[in-house]
Amino acid sequence: MDYLINGFSSALYLLTHMDAATLSAIYATIASTCYAMAAALLLGVPLGFLLGHCSFPGKRALRLISDTLLAFPTVLIGLLVYAFITARGPLGEYGLLFTLPGMAIGQAVLALPIVVSWTAQALEDLDPRCRETLLTLGANSRQLAMYALWECRYAVGMVCVTAFGRVITEVGVAMMLGGNIRYATRTMTTAIALETSKGDFAQGIALGLVLLLMAFVVNLALAFFRRRGRA
Repeated sequence: MDYLINGFSSALYLLTHMDAATLSAIYATIASTCYAMAAALLLGVPLGFLLGHCSFPGKRALRLISDTLLAFPTVLIGLLVYAFITARGPLGEYGLLFTLPGMAIGQAVLALPIVVSWTAQALEDLDPRCRETLLTLGANSRQLAMYALWECRYAVGMVCVTAFGRVITEVGVAMMLGGNIRYATRTMTTAIALETSKGDFAQGIALGLVLLLMAFVVNLALAFFRRRGRA
């Protein structure tokens, strides 16, 4: 147990003294996660709304595809995105491989099915009697859509938190597309994997504590807004 105690004490030292490698990994993680979540939410919430609220031909097939992609192997996502952004790929001219934006593309692909499917599910779980009541009162399609979005806002918030947690803890996609380059694309998860494999627990524990803190802050913020909305 001594190595764990020493690891925690060394981790606190790294955090309090602003270790450059640790701060770089934190920055790379936050930056790539923000890029990925912005893309996933901008695309996923509207698509999830269409699947959950609207009726159109092929809806069931699209929903089945989205639900199937929830179990899409992350290493395969990394491989496919790698093929697109490598120098010989269709997007190779943009130089995205081994960069934070390139890594964010893979993470966005990972988060997108979560946002789409769970947003659609949140809308489908709304009480249909409320929709019928609004129709009886003369509500138009726009008003129905606004009601649906308002009623499932906290469920969509939980979807965002879940997707955020999935992205920020991803290792395979970050490793394949980012290259785990120190002071550039090394994220907290890839740094933890690397340092632990070398037997250096201090930085791994330090970054693990930061990940826990970030998850706690995000969930605390969501709980605050939910409680405020119900007041």
